Amino acid sequence: MLSIFELSALLLTLSAVLGWVNYKFLPMSRSVGLLTMSVAASLMLVAIDILYPSEHLFEPLTSALLHIDFTSVVMDGMLAFLLFAGALHVDLKSLASRALPVIVLATFATVASTFIVGFLMWQAARLLGQPLSLPWALVFGALISPTDPVAVMSTLKSVKVPESLEVEMKGESLFNDGVGIVIFTILLTFATGQGGDKTSLPAITELLVAEAGGGLLLGLATGYLAYWAMRLIDDYSIEVLITLALVTATYAIAQRIHVSGPLAVVAAGLLIGYRAPRDAMSDRTQTYVFGLWTLIDEVLNSLLFLLIGLEVLILRFDPHALVLASAAIPIVIAARFIAVGLPTLLPWATGLMSRSNVVFLSWAGIRGGISIALALSIPEGEAKPWILAATYAVVLFSVIVQGSSLGWVARRTVLARKRDGT
Repeated sequence: MLSIFELSALLLTLSAVLGWVNYKFLPMSRSVGLLTMSVAASLMLVAIDILYPSEHLFEPLTSALLHIDFTSVVMDGMLAFLLFAGALHVDLKSLASRALPVIVLATFATVASTFIVGFLMWQAARLLGQPLSLPWALVFGALISPTDPVAVMSTLKSVKVPESLEVEMKGESLFNDGVGIVIFTILLTFATGQGGDKTSLPAITELLVAEAGGGLLLGLATGYLAYWAMRLIDDYSIEVLITLALVTATYAIAQRIHVSGPLAVVAAGLLIGYRAPRDAMSDRTQTYVFGLWTLIDEVLNSLLFLLIGLEVLILRFDPHALVLASAAIPIVIAARFIAVGLPTLLPWATGLMSRSNVVFLSWAGIRGGISIALALSIPEGEAKPWILAATYAVVLFSVIVQGSSLGWVARRTVLARKRDGT
């Protein structure tokens, strides 16, 4: 079996090689290109294994991948750094100006999509004669409804849209993970029959307030402490180290006291990104701090999308589950369209949320590694293979098809109206 160092070397080398090939020869963004090529390579390796079953040519690689806990790698490792890096580059003043649309998209749209997807998947499973109960269908709805901040921000780097719309998309993707994970946790307790008093309305409300509110307060507290420490010195190496300590310590404390780690690092990142450049960082320090976090974002993005593609090597889907997985794609897109469109029908929302952006926002609802990590965390049982197949189908379609065509959709919707002055 490959050692941790050897596996790390292999993954970094594959990321570098595929990234170079994509940059040199393919007209795709890096995330889409890496995922497409890694999935294609994985499928080729699977095909070779099927044709030559006695050879086990790629057994060392598959064995090493089996020892990677994808859920832990994403949720307890990469996510904290990627969310902080994303939040660090968001203008807090612009985000505050679009606060209401962001809140509506991150809360109402996520909850509405969860139940729409869950009900439609349950009905589809019944029509196809598949064993997916309503509680488990709702679990799938919860893990697939939040847009993935990593995938969304990676895609936005190659798509130009009006600043207000970009801020809404970034804000939604940064904040709806905390909401989605709490909903997922609650619905999972229902589906596994372990709810009890934990699923009463007061208990759910308390969990939402404690997880979300506690995470935001923790992030603001640790972020301000780091900001204060950076104001007292002018040494870029120490200030870079402070930001690294801020992310790891904030996320670790959040996990220990059971509040939302994602929301905590987002709050810390927004505070540092807004306040520190004004009076806590010299120009030299800003260059190093923002340069480091841009690099961390790029490298971890590449590794994450590569891992998503390589996981195909070790995941064995039931052929019957692929039919339901195919049905999940239009169901998730339709649910996103309904969940995003409903708030724009309210009279008070017309001045803040444009109906003309609904098509673009619906298509821009890209899912990624977080959905896969949550699906893999589900306990083994009859429903897991079906949910995992549907999750993978939606994520691959979302990143490859929606991600690569988002610029085209933008040019024919929001940018076309902007040119026409409407």
